[in-house]
Amino acid sequence: MDEQQPSRTGGAPPGGRGGAPHWPAVLGERSAAGLPWPSTAALLVFVMVGTGFAAHGQDRQPVDLFARLLLFVAVAVLLVRHRHPVVAVATTSAVTLLYMGAGYPYGPVFVAVAVGCFGAIVSGHRKAAWWSLGGLWAGHVLVGHWLYRWLPPAGDGAAPWGQEAFIAAWVLAIAAAAELLRVRREQWAAARAQRQAAEQRRADEERLRMARELHDVLAHSISVINVQAGVGLALLDSDPEQARTALITIKGASKEALGEVRQVLAGLRTPGEAPRAPAPGLGHLPELVEQAASAGLTVTVETGGVRAAVPPSTDLAAFRIVQEALTNVVRHSGSRTALVRIGYGTGRLRLRVDDEGPATGGDAGGSGNGLVGMRERAAALGGTIEAGPRPGGGFRVRAELPLAATEPDRAAPPRDPGAHPEETP
Repeated sequence: MDEQQPSRTGGAPPGGRGGAPHWPAVLGERSAAGLPWPSTAALLVFVMVGTGFAAHGQDRQPVDLFARLLLFVAVAVLLVRHRHPVVAVATTSAVTLLYMGAGYPYGPVFVAVAVGCFGAIVSGHRKAAWWSLGGLWAGHVLVGHWLYRWLPPAGDGAAPWGQEAFIAAWVLAIAAAAELLRVRREQWAAARAQRQAAEQRRADEERLRMARELHDVLAHSISVINVQAGVGLALLDSDPEQARTALITIKGASKEALGEVRQVLAGLRTPGEAPRAPAPGLGHLPELVEQAASAGLTVTVETGGVRAAVPPSTDLAAFRIVQEALTNVVRHSGSRTALVRIGYGTGRLRLRVDDEGPATGGDAGGSGNGLVGMRERAAALGGTIEAGPRPGGGFRVRAELPLAATEPDRAAPPRDPGAHPEETP
Protein backbone atom coordinates (compact mmCIF):
# COMPACT_ATOMS: atom_id res chain seq x y z
CA MET A 1 0.00 0.00 0.00
CA ASP A 2 1.21 3.48 -0.83
CA GLU A 3 -0.23 5.31 2.11
CA GLN A 4 0.35 3.09 5.10
CA GLN A 5 0.40 4.77 8.49
CA PRO A 6 3.83 5.06 10.06
CA SER A 7 4.48 3.68 13.49
CA ARG A 8 5.78 5.68 16.39
CA THR A 9 9.28 4.97 15.16
CA GLY A 10 8.64 5.61 11.49
CA GLY A 11 7.76 2.02 10.67
CA ALA A 12 11.41 1.00 10.61
CA PRO A 13 12.28 -2.63 11.16
CA PRO A 14 14.64 -3.24 14.00
CA GLY A 15 17.90 -4.87 13.15
CA GLY A 16 18.16 -8.57 13.74
CA ARG A 17 19.53 -11.76 12.34
CA GLY A 18 19.84 -12.01 8.62
CA GLY A 19 21.84 -8.79 8.22
CA ALA A 20 18.85 -6.41 8.00
CA PRO A 21 20.07 -2.98 9.13
CA HIS A 22 18.16 -0.79 11.49
CA TRP A 23 16.42 2.00 9.55
CA PRO A 24 17.79 4.85 11.72
CA ALA A 25 21.26 3.61 10.74
CA VAL A 26 20.48 4.78 7.20
CA LEU A 27 19.56 8.31 8.17
CA GLY A 28 21.23 8.63 11.57
CA GLU A 29 20.68 7.20 15.02
CA ARG A 30 18.09 8.68 17.30
CA SER A 31 18.58 10.02 20.76
CA ALA A 32 16.73 8.80 23.83
CA ALA A 33 13.94 11.25 23.02
CA GLY A 34 13.36 9.49 19.68
CA LEU A 35 14.64 12.36 17.49
CA PRO A 36 17.65 12.02 15.13
CA TRP A 37 19.66 14.82 16.69
CA PRO A 38 23.18 13.68 15.69
CA SER A 39 22.46 13.17 11.99
CA THR A 40 20.37 16.34 11.74
CA ALA A 41 23.06 18.43 13.45
CA ALA A 42 25.72 17.01 11.14
CA LEU A 43 23.54 17.75 8.10
CA LEU A 44 22.94 21.31 9.31
CA VAL A 45 26.69 21.95 9.62
CA PHE A 46 27.29 20.46 6.16
CA VAL A 47 24.57 22.60 4.56
CA MET A 48 25.65 25.82 6.26
CA VAL A 49 29.34 25.41 5.52
CA GLY A 50 28.85 23.87 2.09
CA THR A 51 26.55 26.66 0.93
CA GLY A 52 29.24 29.22 1.73
CA PHE A 53 31.71 27.39 -0.51
CA ALA A 54 29.12 26.72 -3.23
CA ALA A 55 28.26 30.45 -3.44
CA HIS A 56 31.67 31.24 -4.92
CA GLY A 57 31.50 31.47 -8.69
CA GLN A 58 27.70 31.78 -8.84
CA ASP A 59 26.12 35.03 -9.99
CA ARG A 60 23.39 34.82 -7.34
CA GLN A 61 22.26 36.72 -4.26
CA PRO A 62 24.78 36.72 -1.39
CA VAL A 63 24.08 34.33 1.49
CA ASP A 64 22.65 36.71 4.08
CA LEU A 65 20.84 36.22 7.39
CA PHE A 66 17.52 35.41 5.70
CA ALA A 67 19.23 32.76 3.56
CA ARG A 68 20.79 31.22 6.68
CA LEU A 69 17.38 31.20 8.35
CA LEU A 70 15.84 29.39 5.35
CA LEU A 71 18.64 26.83 5.36
CA PHE A 72 18.20 26.31 9.09
CA VAL A 73 14.45 25.68 8.73
CA ALA A 74 14.94 23.36 5.75
CA VAL A 75 17.25 21.15 7.83
CA ALA A 76 15.75 21.55 11.32
CA VAL A 77 12.35 20.24 10.19
CA LEU A 78 14.05 16.91 9.43
CA LEU A 79 14.17 16.27 13.16
CA VAL A 80 10.59 15.02 12.87
CA ARG A 81 11.14 12.99 9.69
CA HIS A 82 10.57 9.69 11.52
CA ARG A 83 7.46 10.78 13.44
CA HIS A 84 5.96 13.11 10.83
CA PRO A 85 7.58 12.30 7.46
CA VAL A 86 4.92 14.09 5.39
CA VAL A 87 5.40 17.35 7.31
CA ALA A 88 9.18 17.01 7.01
CA VAL A 89 9.36 16.42 3.26
CA ALA A 90 6.69 19.01 2.41
CA THR A 91 8.26 21.70 4.58
CA THR A 92 11.84 21.17 3.46
CA SER A 93 10.74 21.16 -0.21
CA ALA A 94 8.69 24.35 0.22
CA VAL A 95 11.50 26.15 2.07
CA THR A 96 14.03 25.06 -0.58
CA LEU A 97 11.76 26.42 -3.32
CA LEU A 98 11.51 29.70 -1.43
CA TYR A 99 15.31 29.74 -1.06
CA MET A 100 15.76 29.31 -4.83
CA GLY A 101 13.01 31.83 -5.62
CA ALA A 102 14.86 34.41 -3.51
CA GLY A 103 17.84 34.05 -5.84
CA TYR A 104 20.24 32.42 -3.40
CA PRO A 105 23.00 30.15 -4.74
CA TYR A 106 22.49 26.48 -5.43
CA GLY A 107 24.17 24.16 -2.98
CA PRO A 108 23.84 21.43 -0.35
CA VAL A 109 20.26 22.45 0.52
CA PHE A 110 19.16 19.82 -1.99
CA VAL A 111 20.68 17.16 0.29
CA ALA A 112 18.10 18.12 2.92
CA VAL A 113 15.35 17.58 0.34
CA ALA A 114 16.84 14.17 -0.47
CA VAL A 115 16.86 13.14 3.21
CA GLY A 116 13.25 14.25 3.66
CA CYS A 117 12.24 12.34 0.53
CA PHE A 118 13.97 9.21 1.74
CA GLY A 119 12.22 9.41 5.10
CA ALA A 120 8.77 9.81 3.55
CA ILE A 121 9.10 7.06 0.93
CA VAL A 122 10.68 4.52 3.26
CA SER A 123 7.98 5.08 5.89
CA GLY A 124 5.29 4.42 3.27
CA HIS A 125 4.24 7.98 2.31
CA ARG A 126 5.25 7.72 -1.33
CA LYS A 127 2.62 10.09 -2.71
CA ALA A 128 3.64 12.87 -0.32
CA ALA A 129 7.28 12.50 -1.36
CA TRP A 130 6.49 12.46 -5.07
CA TRP A 131 4.17 15.47 -4.78
CA SER A 132 6.81 17.40 -2.83
CA LEU A 133 9.57 16.61 -5.33
CA GLY A 134 7.29 17.30 -8.28
CA GLY A 135 6.22 20.59 -6.77
CA LEU A 136 9.84 21.56 -6.17
CA TRP A 137 10.81 20.85 -9.76
CA ALA A 138 7.72 22.56 -11.22
CA GLY A 139 8.35 25.60 -9.00
CA HIS A 140 11.94 25.76 -10.17
CA VAL A 141 10.81 25.66 -13.81
CA LEU A 142 8.29 28.42 -13.11
CA VAL A 143 10.91 30.58 -11.40
CA GLY A 144 13.64 29.91 -13.96
CA HIS A 145 11.52 30.57 -17.06
CA TRP A 146 8.84 33.10 -16.09
CA LEU A 147 9.05 34.63 -12.61
CA TYR A 148 12.79 35.37 -12.90
CA ARG A 149 11.88 38.80 -14.36
CA TRP A 150 10.45 39.95 -11.04
CA LEU A 151 12.66 37.97 -8.67
CA PRO A 152 16.25 38.54 -7.54
CA PRO A 153 18.96 38.69 -8.61
CA ALA A 154 18.38 41.71 -10.83
CA GLY A 155 19.19 41.22 -14.48
CA ASP A 156 18.96 37.47 -14.25
CA GLY A 157 18.02 35.62 -17.45
CA ALA A 158 16.04 32.47 -18.11
CA ALA A 159 17.61 29.28 -16.85
CA PRO A 160 18.98 26.94 -19.54
CA TRP A 161 16.87 23.86 -20.24
CA GLY A 162 19.92 21.70 -19.73
CA GLN A 163 19.89 22.81 -16.11
CA GLU A 164 16.23 21.84 -15.82
CA ALA A 165 16.99 18.42 -17.29
CA PHE A 166 19.78 17.96 -14.74
CA ILE A 167 17.48 18.89 -11.88
CA ALA A 168 14.78 16.55 -13.21
CA ALA A 169 17.35 13.70 -13.39
CA TRP A 170 18.43 14.52 -9.85
CA VAL A 171 14.83 14.36 -8.62
CA LEU A 172 14.25 11.00 -10.34
CA ALA A 173 17.49 9.59 -8.96
CA ILE A 174 16.58 10.58 -5.42
CA ALA A 175 13.10 9.09 -5.75
CA ALA A 176 14.40 5.88 -7.35
CA ALA A 177 16.99 5.39 -4.61
CA ALA A 178 14.35 5.94 -1.94
CA GLU A 179 11.99 3.48 -3.65
CA LEU A 180 14.77 0.90 -3.78
CA LEU A 181 15.45 1.39 -0.09
CA ARG A 182 11.73 1.06 0.65
CA VAL A 183 11.56 -2.24 -1.24
CA ARG A 184 14.59 -3.54 0.60
CA ARG A 185 13.08 -2.46 3.89
CA GLU A 186 9.87 -4.35 3.11
CA GLN A 187 11.92 -7.42 2.21
CA TRP A 188 13.76 -7.17 5.53
CA ALA A 189 10.45 -6.84 7.37
CA ALA A 190 8.97 -9.83 5.51
CA ALA A 191 12.04 -11.96 6.24
CA ARG A 192 11.91 -10.96 9.90
CA ALA A 193 8.19 -11.80 10.07
CA GLN A 194 8.88 -15.21 8.50
CA ARG A 195 11.61 -15.90 11.04
CA GLN A 196 9.36 -14.89 13.90
CA ALA A 197 6.52 -17.03 12.55
CA ALA A 198 8.87 -20.01 12.19
CA GLU A 199 10.18 -19.51 15.73
CA GLN A 200 6.63 -19.23 17.06
CA ARG A 201 5.62 -22.36 15.16
CA ARG A 202 8.58 -24.29 16.57
CA ALA A 203 7.73 -23.05 20.07
CA ASP A 204 4.10 -24.12 19.66
CA GLU A 205 5.17 -27.53 18.39
CA GLU A 206 7.54 -27.94 21.33
CA ARG A 207 4.81 -26.96 23.81
CA LEU A 208 2.45 -29.44 22.17
CA ARG A 209 5.09 -32.16 22.33
CA MET A 210 5.77 -31.50 26.01
CA ALA A 211 2.05 -31.38 26.81
CA ARG A 212 1.57 -34.70 25.03
CA GLU A 213 4.50 -36.27 26.87
CA LEU A 214 3.29 -35.02 30.24
CA HIS A 215 -0.24 -36.21 29.55
CA ASP A 216 0.92 -39.72 28.67
CA VAL A 217 3.29 -39.97 31.61
CA LEU A 218 0.87 -38.66 34.20
CA ALA A 219 -2.25 -40.36 32.83
CA HIS A 220 -0.72 -43.83 33.05
CA SER A 221 0.95 -43.33 36.43
CA ILE A 222 -2.02 -41.64 38.06
CA SER A 223 -4.34 -44.39 36.79
CA VAL A 224 -2.12 -46.99 38.47
CA ILE A 225 -1.97 -44.90 41.64
CA ASN A 226 -5.75 -44.46 41.60
CA VAL A 227 -6.38 -48.20 41.34
CA GLN A 228 -3.83 -49.07 44.01
CA ALA A 229 -5.15 -46.37 46.34
CA GLY A 230 -8.61 -47.91 46.04
CA VAL A 231 -7.18 -51.35 46.83
CA GLY A 232 -5.26 -50.00 49.80
CA LEU A 233 -8.30 -48.26 51.26
CA ALA A 234 -10.46 -51.36 50.82
CA LEU A 235 -7.93 -53.67 52.50
CA LEU A 236 -6.53 -51.29 55.10
CA ASP A 237 -8.41 -52.94 57.99
CA SER A 238 -8.97 -56.48 56.73
CA ASP A 239 -5.60 -57.18 55.09
CA PRO A 240 -2.93 -54.65 56.18
CA GLU A 241 -0.16 -56.57 54.40
CA GLN A 242 -1.93 -56.32 51.04
CA ALA A 243 -2.63 -52.65 51.71
CA ARG A 244 1.09 -52.19 52.38
CA THR A 245 1.86 -53.78 49.00
CA ALA A 246 -0.53 -51.32 47.32
CA LEU A 247 1.22 -48.41 48.99
CA ILE A 248 4.61 -49.70 47.81
CA THR A 249 3.23 -49.88 44.29
CA ILE A 250 1.96 -46.30 44.59
CA LYS A 251 5.38 -45.16 45.76
CA GLY A 252 7.13 -46.85 42.84
CA ALA A 253 4.69 -45.52 40.25
CA SER A 254 4.89 -41.98 41.60
CA LYS A 255 8.70 -42.10 41.69
CA GLU A 256 8.88 -43.26 38.09
CA ALA A 257 6.36 -40.61 37.03
CA LEU A 258 8.38 -37.88 38.75
CA GLY A 259 11.52 -39.07 36.97
CA GLU A 260 9.86 -38.91 33.56
CA VAL A 261 8.33 -35.51 34.31
CA ARG A 262 11.76 -34.18 35.29
CA GLN A 263 13.19 -35.53 32.04
CA VAL A 264 10.49 -33.79 29.99
CA LEU A 265 10.86 -30.49 31.85
CA ALA A 266 14.67 -30.54 31.83
CA GLY A 267 14.61 -29.07 28.32
CA LEU A 268 13.08 -25.87 29.72
CA ARG A 269 16.02 -25.25 32.05
CA THR A 270 18.83 -26.39 29.74
CA PRO A 271 17.73 -25.84 26.13
CA GLY A 272 19.86 -27.73 23.63
CA GLU A 273 21.46 -29.96 26.27
CA ALA A 274 21.27 -33.68 25.63
CA PRO A 275 18.82 -35.56 27.89
CA ARG A 276 20.40 -37.32 30.84
CA ALA A 277 18.28 -40.43 30.33
CA PRO A 278 17.14 -42.04 27.08
CA ALA A 279 13.55 -41.53 26.04
CA PRO A 280 11.36 -44.59 26.64
CA GLY A 281 10.72 -46.93 23.73
CA LEU A 282 9.51 -50.42 22.96
CA GLY A 283 12.49 -51.75 24.93
CA HIS A 284 10.73 -50.47 28.07
CA LEU A 285 7.62 -52.58 27.49
CA PRO A 286 8.53 -55.05 30.29
CA GLU A 287 8.47 -52.22 32.83
CA LEU A 288 5.16 -51.03 31.38
CA VAL A 289 3.71 -54.54 31.64
CA GLU A 290 4.90 -54.72 35.24
CA GLN A 291 3.21 -51.42 36.07
CA ALA A 292 -0.01 -52.64 34.47
CA ALA A 293 0.22 -55.84 36.50
CA SER A 294 0.46 -53.79 39.69
CA ALA A 295 -2.87 -52.23 38.68
CA GLY A 296 -4.42 -55.69 38.28
CA LEU A 297 -4.07 -55.91 34.48
CA THR A 298 -2.45 -58.95 32.85
CA VAL A 299 -0.74 -57.94 29.60
CA THR A 300 0.47 -60.36 26.95
CA VAL A 301 2.98 -59.07 24.38
CA GLU A 302 3.36 -60.77 20.98
CA THR A 303 5.87 -59.82 18.30
CA GLY A 304 5.69 -60.72 14.60
CA GLY A 305 7.85 -60.19 11.54
CA VAL A 306 11.57 -59.52 11.35
CA ARG A 307 12.67 -57.03 13.99
CA ALA A 308 14.05 -53.91 12.36
CA ALA A 309 15.74 -50.74 13.55
CA VAL A 310 13.19 -48.25 14.82
CA PRO A 311 13.91 -44.49 14.67
CA PRO A 312 13.90 -42.86 18.14
CA SER A 313 10.84 -40.72 17.35
CA THR A 314 8.87 -43.75 16.14
CA ASP A 315 10.09 -45.82 19.08
CA LEU A 316 8.89 -43.18 21.56
CA ALA A 317 5.54 -42.76 19.79
CA ALA A 318 4.97 -46.53 19.72
CA PHE A 319 5.69 -46.80 23.44
CA ARG A 320 3.37 -43.91 24.28
CA ILE A 321 0.55 -45.31 22.13
CA VAL A 322 0.77 -48.69 23.87
CA GLN A 323 1.02 -46.95 27.24
CA GLU A 324 -2.09 -44.84 26.59
CA ALA A 325 -4.01 -47.83 25.26
CA LEU A 326 -3.24 -49.84 28.42
CA THR A 327 -4.13 -46.84 30.55
CA ASN A 328 -7.54 -46.72 28.88
CA VAL A 329 -8.01 -50.42 29.61
CA VAL A 330 -7.26 -49.81 33.29
CA ARG A 331 -9.66 -46.86 33.40
CA HIS A 332 -12.58 -47.87 31.26
CA SER A 333 -12.63 -51.64 30.70
CA GLY A 334 -14.01 -54.40 32.87
CA SER A 335 -11.46 -56.78 31.38
CA ARG A 336 -8.38 -57.56 33.43
CA THR A 337 -6.41 -58.82 30.44
CA ALA A 338 -4.97 -57.08 27.39
CA LEU A 339 -3.10 -58.30 24.32
CA VAL A 340 -0.35 -56.19 22.71
CA ARG A 341 0.81 -57.20 19.25
CA ILE A 342 3.84 -55.64 17.57
CA GLY A 343 4.41 -56.34 13.90
CA TYR A 344 7.51 -55.39 11.92
CA GLY A 345 6.79 -55.00 8.22
CA THR A 346 8.54 -53.47 5.23
CA GLY A 347 8.92 -49.84 6.20
CA ARG A 348 6.08 -49.98 8.73
CA LEU A 349 5.63 -50.76 12.41
CA ARG A 350 2.17 -52.09 13.28
CA LEU A 351 0.72 -52.00 16.78
CA ARG A 352 -2.45 -53.54 18.13
CA VAL A 353 -3.83 -53.43 21.66
CA ASP A 354 -6.98 -55.46 22.41
CA ASP A 355 -9.06 -55.96 25.49
CA GLU A 356 -12.18 -58.08 25.86
CA GLY A 357 -14.27 -55.45 27.63
CA PRO A 358 -16.93 -54.67 28.52
CA ALA A 359 -16.70 -50.93 29.09
CA THR A 360 -17.33 -49.99 32.71
CA GLY A 361 -18.22 -46.33 32.14
CA GLY A 362 -16.02 -45.46 35.11
CA ASP A 363 -13.41 -42.72 35.31
CA ALA A 364 -9.99 -42.85 36.88
CA GLY A 365 -9.10 -39.21 36.57
CA GLY A 366 -8.55 -39.04 32.82
CA SER A 367 -8.72 -35.85 30.78
CA GLY A 368 -10.38 -37.40 27.74
CA ASN A 369 -7.47 -36.41 25.50
CA GLY A 370 -5.76 -39.79 25.29
CA LEU A 371 -7.11 -40.85 21.90
CA VAL A 372 -6.51 -37.36 20.53
CA GLY A 373 -2.90 -37.50 21.70
CA MET A 374 -2.36 -40.91 20.09
CA ARG A 375 -3.72 -39.66 16.78
CA GLU A 376 -1.51 -36.56 16.96
CA ARG A 377 1.57 -38.69 17.60
CA ALA A 378 0.82 -40.96 14.66
CA ALA A 379 -0.04 -38.09 12.32
CA ALA A 380 3.16 -36.21 13.23
CA LEU A 381 5.18 -39.18 11.96
CA GLY A 382 3.07 -39.76 8.86
CA GLY A 383 1.34 -42.78 10.39
CA THR A 384 -2.27 -43.73 11.04
CA ILE A 385 -4.24 -44.90 14.05
CA GLU A 386 -7.68 -46.41 14.55
CA ALA A 387 -9.49 -46.93 17.83
CA GLY A 388 -12.93 -48.31 18.49
CA PRO A 389 -15.01 -51.32 19.50
CA ARG A 390 -13.83 -54.60 18.03
CA PRO A 391 -15.96 -57.42 16.62
CA GLY A 392 -17.16 -59.70 19.37
CA GLY A 393 -16.85 -57.09 22.11
CA GLY A 394 -14.09 -55.18 23.75
CA PHE A 395 -11.96 -52.38 22.39
CA ARG A 396 -9.10 -52.25 19.88
CA VAL A 397 -6.39 -49.72 19.12
CA ARG A 398 -4.48 -50.17 15.85
CA ALA A 399 -1.58 -48.01 14.70
CA GLU A 400 0.82 -48.00 11.77
CA LEU A 401 4.00 -45.98 12.05
CA PRO A 402 6.77 -45.49 9.46
CA LEU A 403 10.19 -47.03 9.92
CA ALA A 404 13.52 -45.97 8.47
CA ALA A 405 14.38 -47.45 5.07
CA THR A 406 15.30 -51.12 5.61
CA GLU A 407 15.95 -54.15 3.51
CA PRO A 408 12.84 -56.15 2.47
CA ASP A 409 11.71 -58.77 4.94
CA ARG A 410 12.91 -61.75 2.92
CA ALA A 411 13.07 -63.92 6.02
CA ALA A 412 9.59 -63.00 7.21
CA PRO A 413 7.27 -65.99 7.58
CA PRO A 414 4.59 -66.27 4.90
CA ARG A 415 1.21 -64.86 5.84
CA ASP A 416 -1.71 -67.20 6.08
CA PRO A 417 -3.85 -66.40 3.00
CA GLY A 418 -6.95 -67.18 4.94
CA ALA A 419 -6.22 -64.76 7.78
CA HIS A 420 -8.48 -61.78 8.18
CA PRO A 421 -6.65 -58.42 7.70
CA GLU A 422 -7.71 -57.31 11.15
CA GLU A 423 -6.12 -60.35 12.74
CA THR A 424 -2.59 -59.55 11.48
CA PRO A 425 -0.44 -57.35 13.71
